[in-house]
Amino acid sequence: MLTVNAREGSRHCDGMTRREWLRIGALGVGALTLPGLLATEAQASGRRARARSVIILFLSGGPSHLDMWDLKPNAPEEIRGTFRPAPSRVPGIQICEHMPMTSAVMDKCAIIRSMQHASGNHPAAGYWMMIGSPMTRPAPQIVTMSREDRPHPGAVAAQLLPPLAGRASDGRTRPANMPGWVMVPEAISPVGPERPGQHAGFFGAAFDPYRVNSDPNSDNYSAGALAPNPDADANRIDVRRALLREVNQAARHLDATAPAQALDPYYARAFDLVSSPVAQRAFDINAEPAAMRERYGRHIFGQSALLARRLVEAGVRLVHVNWVRHDNGFGGQGYDSHRDHLTWARTELLPPTDRAFAALVSDLADRRLLDSTLIVLMGEFGRTPRFNVNGGRDHWPNCFSLMLAGGGIRGGQVVGASDRIGGLPTTNPVRPQDLTATIYDLLGIDPHTTVYDLQRRPLPLVEGEPLRGMYA
Repeated sequence: MLTVNAREGSRHCDGMTRREWLRIGALGVGALTLPGLLATEAQASGRRARARSVIILFLSGGPSHLDMWDLKPNAPEEIRGTFRPAPSRVPGIQICEHMPMTSAVMDKCAIIRSMQHASGNHPAAGYWMMIGSPMTRPAPQIVTMSREDRPHPGAVAAQLLPPLAGRASDGRTRPANMPGWVMVPEAISPVGPERPGQHAGFFGAAFDPYRVNSDPNSDNYSAGALAPNPDADANRIDVRRALLREVNQAARHLDATAPAQALDPYYARAFDLVSSPVAQRAFDINAEPAAMRERYGRHIFGQSALLARRLVEAGVRLVHVNWVRHDNGFGGQGYDSHRDHLTWARTELLPPTDRAFAALVSDLADRRLLDSTLIVLMGEFGRTPRFNVNGGRDHWPNCFSLMLAGGGIRGGQVVGASDRIGGLPTTNPVRPQDLTATIYDLLGIDPHTTVYDLQRRPLPLVEGEPLRGMYA
C-alpha cells in the first residue's frame, strides 16, 4: 500500500518526495491539470483546418494604430504626430518608419485597419479581443478571472482538437506530449489581479493554460513543473509508473463502481508530461543558438516569441504571449501610453515589437511552419486620434488595427480602411467576434459549435463570422 507522510521532505516507496508529487500537481495551472480532470477528451471537428497552431502576441495596453499600421501623414499635426509612413516589401502598403523589420516581411502579413468594438475599459476590452465576446459582468480596473467567463481559444482548441505531433530535434515528426496551450511569460495583471479572458472559463481548470510565469530572457528563467530535471532517469520513471498502478488499485478499492483503468490514463498523462524529455526540451530556451536569440532580441518579449516558436514546433496548439506591463513596476505603462507617447513608442515599444514579430514570421517561414501557424499581433484597442495634454494618446476602441500572418492567411493584403484621422472605419468594419471566428475556422473548428455554461445553458462558441476573404 502507498504510505503518505505529510512532511515536505518525506519520501514515498519509490523515493519520490512530497515536493515531487506536488510538482505533478502543479499541472493544475496547465492544460493538463489534476489527473481527475484529465478525463475530458479532445474531439476533432471534422472541418478542414488550414492552421495547425496559433501564436497570439498580445500588446497589453492598446497599441496606437496611428503610429504603427495606419499612419495619416496628411492629417493635422496634432493627429499625425512625427512618425512617418515608409514603404514595405509590398507596393502600396506603408507602415511606420520605426518598424523596418516588419516592413521587410509584409509580403507574408495582412493588416486589418477596421477593427472596432464598444469598450474603452482595459479588462472588458481585453476580454472581448481575447475571447470574442463582450463581458456580461461588471469590469472595474481591479477585476479577476471567473469560471463564469467564456473560454479562451486556447482552451477551446485543447478540448475540441486532438493532440498534435511535434518535430523532434532530428527533424522527424513524433507524437507530442505537450500542454494543450501555454501562456508566456505571465498573465496580464498591471494593477494586481490577473484580468479576465486568460483561462478556460466555464470549460474548467482541465483546460487552463500551462503558465510559465518566468522571464525567458532572464538567467533565472525556469519553466516550472516542466523544467528539465537532471535527476530523472528511466529507472526512476518506471518505479513511478509502478506507484501509479498502486494508486489506481487503491482508488478502485475505495470506489468499487469505478471501471478498471478508469483513472490510469489521466494519471499517466500527468506523469508523462512532467517527465517528458520532449516537453523539457521545448521549454529549454537556452538550447537555442546565441545567433537565434539575438535575432528575436534579448528582451522579454523577443525571447517569449522565440519560446512560442519552440512550443508550436514541439506540438502545442496555441501559445499566448503577453507584453508585460505593471503600472509603477516592471514594464511600466506598456502600450498604455497616456503620456510621452511618441518617445515611449520610439524607444521602448516599437523596437522590440518590430524585431520579435518579424523574426517570428521569418523563422517560421524558414522552418516551413508559417503556412500551418497563425500569428495574431494585437492589443485590446487603439489610441485616440488626437494627443492629450501630456503628449499621450488615450483609449480608442472605435477604430484600430492588428496584423495576421501565416495559418493560411494571404500575405500582402490590407482589410478595411479608416477615415482621414483614423477615428472610424470607412470600409469592412471587423468585430472581435469575427476575429475569433476566423481563428476557429482556420483551426478547423466550427465557430457556431454549441457549448454549455455552468448553468448548462447552450451558447454558440462565438457569435461572429470568419473573415474567409482573407484566406478562402
